[in-house]
Amino acid sequence: MKVLVVMPFKDKHKVLMAQNFPQVEFIYERNPGKELVENVEAIIGNVKPSLLKDAKNLRWLQLNSAGTDGYCEKGILPMQTILTNATGAYGLALSEYMLAVLMAMQKKLYSYHDNQKQSLWKDEGEVTSIFESTILVVGLGDIGSCFAKRVKALGAKVIGIKRRLGEKPDYVDELVSLDKLNEYLPKVDIVATVLPGTKATYQIFDKEKFALMKKGAFFINAGRGSAVVEDDLIEALNSNHLAGAAIDVTHIEPLPQTSALWQTKNLHITPHTAGQYHLAKTLDNIVNIAKGNLQALIDGKELKNIVDFETGYKK
Repeated sequence: MKVLVVMPFKDKHKVLMAQNFPQVEFIYERNPGKELVENVEAIIGNVKPSLLKDAKNLRWLQLNSAGTDGYCEKGILPMQTILTNATGAYGLALSEYMLAVLMAMQKKLYSYHDNQKQSLWKDEGEVTSIFESTILVVGLGDIGSCFAKRVKALGAKVIGIKRRLGEKPDYVDELVSLDKLNEYLPKVDIVATVLPGTKATYQIFDKEKFALMKKGAFFINAGRGSAVVEDDLIEALNSNHLAGAAIDVTHIEPLPQTSALWQTKNLHITPHTAGQYHLAKTLDNIVNIAKGNLQALIDGKELKNIVDFETGYKK
């Protein structure tokens, strides 16, 4: 079996795979061409979707992302290909990013940093706390759950929104479905969204949603930029309706220099870097997911994190 790896595996990861799968030929190529893609049985990593249409030998594609943007559309993958994502790999990195930007906004650390660059000794006034705040986590998957656990431990009331309701976990106070979003937005102090990019979530946060939020609330988006109408977020911040927002994702990436987002009041932008491989543990997690799924493929067992092509979510 030939397996193409387009991810930046470290030497320790290559050794791990070679030791566990001596019968497999691993091809490590970050930028593969169409011919190579068409001659392997499995791919680990987010290869360009445009290269996959004629990959008739491809049995399995393991994404290095939790999001499946561009891979679930008809005609992209051959009928026989199993698609799996990296759900479970990013919870630690993303939840710590979300916690960091939330506390930085609440404690006005961004303002104090700006003041420092101007040699300005200025008291910025009252701050807020996670303790006894109410936080709405929109998307209670791996990332949302990791964040919920952290803010719950700091004394917040946590409301989780999930597409498919099940038993309420002990780290949330309430668990509701996405159709309850409008009902809960006016009740919370912080909205943190980690929604994937699907048809159902496209521009879900618009002028109406921001208007429903409390004056002085905070907004965090660590999911997909497509979930937000950016002009409406800009208006909510520039009008002082929202106290602040932090986004790691934008509708167009890289964000054009001409975008009004750059100059928006109390908006804090990171260039989709909260996840990726900036935390070494994240890459280790993805390798372990891929390792387990490759073993399952060889053994004829069911793989983990199989993606539903209709919803774009893990089944």
